[in-house]
Amino acid sequence: MILTNPKERTRFLRFAAVGALGAVVDFGIFNLLAWEFHLAEIPASVISFVAAVTSNFLWNRFWTYPDSRSKNLGHQISQFFFVNLIGLLIRTPIFAGLENPLGNFFARVPALASLHPEKLGHNAALAVAVGIVMLWNFFVN
Repeated sequence: MILTNPKERTRFLRFAAVGALGAVVDFGIFNLLAWEFHLAEIPASVISFVAAVTSNFLWNRFWTYPDSRSKNLGHQISQFFFVNLIGLLIRTPIFAGLENPLGNFFARVPALASLHPEKLGHNAALAVAVGIVMLWNFFVN
């Protein structure tokens, strides 16, 4: 297990670092598409997810799980993207269900009302969805 096995603990920490980088890619692209290019939030979230998954695949293959390079690349890509497709199916309804309630919540908090509560709501919903899908991806991978 992660707590007792140093190799698994290191692997988990690398996985988390790759996930953090993926989150930067995810949030960066999401915000760029949604707020600068005015793309609807759900399609922006899907596109940013695909970009983050691609980044994560490459980093995980070469750094987190270097032993995986001996496996067939085509099989590995299809397996990784299948797992992440399920992750996307988990993520999208969570994001869609939380974005408006969280935006409304932030609009009612006086200290946050001037900080674009809609954007805060979208990003908070994305953070919850990313966290849940990260756990799914780690334990499945």
